[in-house]
Amino acid sequence: MSLRVVGAGLGRTGTMSLKLALEQLLGGPCYHMAEVIEHPEHIPVWHQAALGKLPDWRRLFEGYRAAVDWPVAAFWEPIAAAFPDAIIVHSNRDPESWWESASSTIFPTAAAAQGPWREMLDAMFGRHFTTDLGNREECISAYKRHNAHVLATADPKRLVEWTAKQGWAPLCRALNLPVPDAEFPRVNTKEEFHHNFPPPQNA
Repeated sequence: MSLRVVGAGLGRTGTMSLKLALEQLLGGPCYHMAEVIEHPEHIPVWHQAALGKLPDWRRLFEGYRAAVDWPVAAFWEPIAAAFPDAIIVHSNRDPESWWESASSTIFPTAAAAQGPWREMLDAMFGRHFTTDLGNREECISAYKRHNAHVLATADPKRLVEWTAKQGWAPLCRALNLPVPDAEFPRVNTKEEFHHNFPPPQNA
């Protein structure tokens, strides 16, 4: 089994809905930050990656059909290189609405993290985003830089720009799959996030 989708979009761009959609389309699991929560043994792997020691991506993603969200999005380039047949899905949204969502969900959760979790997140954000997660201007600037870099460097033949409002169609077209006769999953509102992802504890 090999990844068919590598996600380049940052968290709070519909990545949980994207995860569920890809699992339906591809008939297998999709890696997401939720997987790191369930597999704390992955925390040091991502920490080392943020420090420049990249893992064996094929081994890490063994059994998965897709990978999206942070921390994947911080390493989308080497992951995409390791899976050259995978499409690159860049999930995105308006920067202002992204900040409103991120600043009330994942960023406070990251700030509350301790121990190995905090070390991993600090290393990842420090290298690939910003550690000043309470600074609106800095975070929006980092978000825009990330998006601009994806658009400037991803192979256009592999790149799929996607927003949650678009639902199934762009994904199915890129994967050459029929559109399911089912409503597109739309999950992980702010309220659902706080219920499903309480601040991580020491690993």
